[in-house]
Amino acid sequence: MKNSVLVTITGLAHYYGTKPFKVGAVIKLKKEYDNKYDDEAIRAQLPYIGTVGYVANSTYTVYSGTYSAGRLYDKIGECACAKIILITHSSAVAEVIEGCPSESMGECVFE
Repeated sequence: MKNSVLVTITGLAHYYGTKPFKVGAVIKLKKEYDNKYDDEAIRAQLPYIGTVGYVANSTYTVYSGTYSAGRLYDKIGECACAKIILITHSSAVAEVIEGCPSESMGECVFE
């Protein structure tokens, strides 16, 4: 990928907080078609844990310089992978990467 695509992962408090997140860890971003609150919802998942948050999609939750879920939605296929680069007290920032380095993540692409 030529330009970095960064996303804010939010909603961590509804799952496990920041505990499962480590800088450098790879997460899976998967479109959630049946989300009743957001038509462009993208779920953040970790292997063996499951859902740990969502790609932010509100002006209140998207950090400056990061893509919203709506902006990312048409740039990925069914899913993509991202590497955690920053963890705050309530959210994380991740860089979307090409391919998924772990078999447990399945095949995901950034288009």
